[in-house]
Amino acid sequence: MKKWTIGVIILLVTLSTVGLMIIQVIWIKDAVKVKQAVFFRDVNLVMNNVVYELDKMRLQDRVIRQRKYYQQNQGFYDTFDSLNRILMMNVGNWGSQNDFDDWIRHTNQANKVLRELSFNYTDQDHGNFLYSKKALIDSLISKNLKGKKINTKFEFGIYSPATNSMVIQKTGKYPEELLNEGYYYDLSPLGTLFTFPNKLLIYFPNEQSFIVRQLWKLLGISVFLFIVIIISFSFSIYIINRQKRLSVMKNDFINNMTHEFKTPISTIALACEALKDKDIQKSEIVYNNYIGVIGEENRRLGLMAEQILQTALIDKGQLNLKIMPVNIHEVIESAVNSKKIDAEEKGGMIELQLKATKPMMNGDRIHLTNVMINLIDNALKYNINVPHIVINTVNQNGYIYIRVQDNGIGIVHSNQKKIFDKLYRVPTGNLHDFKGFGLGLNYVKETTEMHHGKISVDSEPGKGTTFTIELPTK
Repeated sequence: MKKWTIGVIILLVTLSTVGLMIIQVIWIKDAVKVKQAVFFRDVNLVMNNVVYELDKMRLQDRVIRQRKYYQQNQGFYDTFDSLNRILMMNVGNWGSQNDFDDWIRHTNQANKVLRELSFNYTDQDHGNFLYSKKALIDSLISKNLKGKKINTKFEFGIYSPATNSMVIQKTGKYPEELLNEGYYYDLSPLGTLFTFPNKLLIYFPNEQSFIVRQLWKLLGISVFLFIVIIISFSFSIYIINRQKRLSVMKNDFINNMTHEFKTPISTIALACEALKDKDIQKSEIVYNNYIGVIGEENRRLGLMAEQILQTALIDKGQLNLKIMPVNIHEVIESAVNSKKIDAEEKGGMIELQLKATKPMMNGDRIHLTNVMINLIDNALKYNINVPHIVINTVNQNGYIYIRVQDNGIGIVHSNQKKIFDKLYRVPTGNLHDFKGFGLGLNYVKETTEMHHGKISVDSEPGKGTTFTIELPTK
């Protein structure tokens, strides 16, 4: 897949994801507005019903008290008593605040007496009745709110425009909020004289959180979908880039493997052709040299094939370790002996500093030897100087530490975490002096971990590299 194609796909997916998120946010905002409208409607219904109930109780209270007051005035009392009877007969027929207002407006006798009451009884202006009924008002509001499933904290108050003061407050904690942010409803003035009726105020301190709580399922699903989309998108980009890198690494591996196998195959073919020459057959020394070349190249082919096969077995989880007591110093010495000639051919040396006092551990001798050979081989291969390799061991806290230090080209910090990945080879620009499949260090890491150990690297470009293997001795 071309680079620009991947970029276009990522751009389209990004735009689609952002678009879906914007649409989701708009839907949530609309849902919140709908819930706010429903909340406002339900509060209005509740408070209109509360005002209606309060007005009925206030009117009944006034009638009873005025009846006692005007008993001395028999003529007015007869008219008042008539109104009282009419009132008691009609209380049950009022279905709403509007019904009550219509009755007051269209009943001449009621208007006449209420005007008289307005001149002679002013306790209502000071909220005496309502003040004594604060618990009742609280109970009425709570009962009606629960009927509409509005289960949230509220504050109410009675405000008198005539005195510009709060007559009643539930707790007194939110006076400013009641006046500026609360819902307000007119209480009936109970007559025509009062042009500024008292107001019943209600305020919900947790109104927004209550509305949001009603949408928690929608919000939870939306947040979950956001997270799923973001994770899926990120994972998709990661997979695309990873597949791209793997494709490049696979092509490099195939190219390297072809060149690595081509060299010994060509050498063997040339040696076989040379052996057909009768003059060479007559010279035993030359003949044996060519036979030796064929054998050496054949061994080299076998090692490369074995390395690839071992890596495949690790991938499949089919690599079986033959665990037995192993002296790690003997393993190191065996690996050094197999690579000593290669180091001497470059004029270098391998120095041993085996200071561990407890070198015994349980492990697979063959695979541990291959681990050391791989590390020594890398130290020789990635070196443009005269190789100087130092291998030392120490015991610490039930572990044996093996350090392989070289004076090679080193590894930049950004590549140090990747060198243990399969098929990964450190970039060398336009230089192709260092051959390999990118399998060796991956094999070293996997084998070390199968022995319940760890491997780490410390390197600086131009100053060499140190690999540290930590293996349990218990």
